[in-house]
Amino acid sequence: MNITDIQNDIIDEFSMFDDWEERYQYMIDLGKTLPLINEQYKTDDHLIKGCQSRVWVHADLESDKVVFTADSDAIITKGIIAILIRVFSNQNPKDIIDANTDFIDKIGLKEHLSPTRANGLVSMIKQLKMYAVAYQTQLS
Repeated sequence: MNITDIQNDIIDEFSMFDDWEERYQYMIDLGKTLPLINEQYKTDDHLIKGCQSRVWVHADLESDKVVFTADSDAIITKGIIAILIRVFSNQNPKDIIDANTDFIDKIGLKEHLSPTRANGLVSMIKQLKMYAVAYQTQLS
């Protein structure tokens, strides 16, 4: 599946819920399915700067695709990073770099986050794209 298809699936999934309490619960459930980061990567080098909670992200390049793993010490934040990893993991670096993230606005996520969590969301996206830039450079 490409990034746009995954984003559209997420938009469809979130549209099934009537209120934000249900959507938060869904995000928490998604966080429980997150491919967990190996403990050796739970270091300051892998922490995303700008997040209120602690979020660790690691990326590997496997068959020209970026594979992300992550973890967070907060359940909502873990759900947010799970959504982003679902969109960007197992994609080629160029597609990650070029990806539009307007699906976040379409599901209403940013407007339902505190300002510090919204900043953290932006930092997460930026970090995932920075990994993709690094791997794209390697592939070139």
